Amino acid sequence: MSSNKQVLVVDDDQAIRELLAEYLSKNNFAVITAEDGIEMDKKLLSNSPDLIVLDIMLPGDDGFVLCQRIRQTSHVPIIMLTANSDETDRVLGLEIGADDYIAKPFSPRELLARIKALLRRSQFAGEQTKTSEKARYLYFANWKLDTKKQQLMDENGRVISLSGADFQLLNLFLDNTNVPISRDQICQALHGRDAFANERGIDVHLSRLRQCLKDDAKSPKIIKTMRGAGYVFIADVREEN
Repeated sequence: MSSNKQVLVVDDDQAIRELLAEYLSKNNFAVITAEDGIEMDKKLLSNSPDLIVLDIMLPGDDGFVLCQRIRQTSHVPIIMLTANSDETDRVLGLEIGADDYIAKPFSPRELLARIKALLRRSQFAGEQTKTSEKARYLYFANWKLDTKKQQLMDENGRVISLSGADFQLLNLFLDNTNVPISRDQICQALHGRDAFANERGIDVHLSRLRQCLKDDAKSPKIIKTMRGAGYVFIADVREEN
C-alpha cells in the first residue's frame, strides 16, 4: 500500500484530533481534521480522502446522519468511533454503511492497524474489479450492478447506495453463484480476521445487503441461508460489457 494516503478525522474532541493527526502523520498518512459535520462538508469539497474516521457523538448532525450523507455519493471506507459500551451503536453504524468501528477509549496503534487493513481491502477490491474478466454490467433479479462505478441500480434506474463492504460482499456472491459461502469466508473477504465471524457484524452486513436488494430473508429470491453451510446466491446472473 502506497504511503501518504489521506485520512479525514471527524471528532469534536480537539485532543483526539491532534493525537490522531500527529500519530497518523508519523506513519506516513496525510491527515485532515474536522470538528463537526459542517467542517467535514467543507473539507470534502476540497479533498478526496481515502478513508474517514468518524465519531458518532458530534454537535449538530451526529455520525450516523453524516455516514448516511456520505454514502449517498461515495463508497469511501468509513471507520466509526463509538463511546457506547454495548453493540447498539456499532450495529447501527454497520447497517447504515460504515465499514468498521472501534470503541472509545482506543489505542492509536489499533486504529492504525484497522485503517491499514481497511485500505488494503479497499485497494484489493478495486484492483480485482479492474483486472478481472468480469463484465462491467451484471444483471440479476431486476437489478443492475455497474462494477466499474460500484453502483447498484434498480429496474427504474434508481441508484442504491452501497458501502465498500456492501460492494465487496455482493461481489463475493456474484463470483460464487450457487455455491455455499461460509461465515468464515465472508469474514475473510470483508474484515480479514476470523475472530469477527462470530460477532453480530456478519449478520448485520448480510441483513444490510438483503435490504439493499429488497430480498426477504424469510422467502429469499437472491440470497438463501443454508443451515450449517452458509449462504448461497441463487439468482441467475447475466453479463454485459
